[in-house]
Amino acid sequence: MQRSFTNVLSGDVQKSSAFYENLLGMTRHFDSDWFIILTHRDIEGLEFGILQRDHAIVPAGIRAAPAGVIVTFVVADCDEVYRKAIAANASVIEPPTDMPYGQRRMLLHDPDGTVLDISAPTAPVA
Repeated sequence: MQRSFTNVLSGDVQKSSAFYENLLGMTRHFDSDWFIILTHRDIEGLEFGILQRDHAIVPAGIRAAPAGVIVTFVVADCDEVYRKAIAANASVIEPPTDMPYGQRRMLLHDPDGTVLDISAPTAPVA
């Protein structure tokens, strides 16, 4: 395999891209009116795509709101991201909570309804 990345479907790729850029510090690696690839300076090889939901390359049968997927981002400080999410009026599902497996986690929706798990280690990684 040469490459793998996740694409989320969006009704407004510019708005969704700005959401991820502001919330997680991602930057645009590729930018068009229907497809954006985001990367992050701290994660070599990371690519995260935002694809216009109604673009011709997206089959009509899969253009509906996302379901059955949670995209996880591990960050240094979950509470800092939570503050950014609140400031951006993001739809928070669960505020930061200490989990029994050694992480602090919050859940929220991106602008198009994709569920995001934002987690930060609270215990040393074994």
